[in-house]
Amino acid sequence: MELIGQGMEGAVYDLGDGLVRKVWVDRRPDDIRPLQAFLDEIPPLPFRTPRIRSIDAGDNGLAVTDEDRLTGTPFDRSDPEVFVTVVQALGTTTAGPASKALPVLNQPFWQGSWGESLAALVRRRAQASYRHLERDVTNFPAVLDDVTRRLASIELDHLSIVHGDICPPNLLMDGPRPVALLDWGFCSTAGDNTFDAALAAGFYDMYGADARHRDTELLDRFEALGHDRDRMHLYRQAYAIITATVYDENAGDGHYAWCVADLNRLSVGGRTG
Repeated sequence: MELIGQGMEGAVYDLGDGLVRKVWVDRRPDDIRPLQAFLDEIPPLPFRTPRIRSIDAGDNGLAVTDEDRLTGTPFDRSDPEVFVTVVQALGTTTAGPASKALPVLNQPFWQGSWGESLAALVRRRAQASYRHLERDVTNFPAVLDDVTRRLASIELDHLSIVHGDICPPNLLMDGPRPVALLDWGFCSTAGDNTFDAALAAGFYDMYGADARHRDTELLDRFEALGHDRDRMHLYRQAYAIITATVYDENAGDGHYAWCVADLNRLSVGGRTG
């Protein structure tokens, strides 16, 4: 087998015949089965999504999965409308039971409504980052109270399938057309399509010189399509708290800085952009 990829989750090998084998570094077979069921529940979309064909255990007891190989060229940020196309396509879906059963950040998510579940996750993750966020975010206790209160009041008539990480590395292209959306499972669940719109706007260009301009441009575009601006801001605050120290528990990386900047920019009395 030829090694074709190495990431945080494991190594990926080409099996030929349109299949790859993934050797997971920290997941056991039972950890993968909810993801398999979730991926099977995703309906046909204008682009491909992953499918796990089999789950086995390696000699060390960790999961080994055979999956469809998704091909294409990594997205190069050449056209923001690609992100709009992807978010709109996900908005046409209807989430099922496997979507609600999938863990978010490796922990059970759904407890009550979508808004209540997201608020509870924010509260849990805030504890992991509290000493850092209290130091770096203006009046963080009040921000946390405001965000969780507003989230808990959200009620949805329709639950879509949420990807939760629509960013350039997770999109494969064939010319101008998106052909595959990768890396489900980090923040994937049943929920509000506006959550994907809000995050996609920020993820299009997180660290570039034109990041704020691109962010505002996409927020404007999504608002024109019917996504509420205040709710998009609220979801960005929620995501910033949830993931602030998910990659570096000592809050020393660029992602933490990005989260803090969003929280200070969108905090109570200072919502802009």
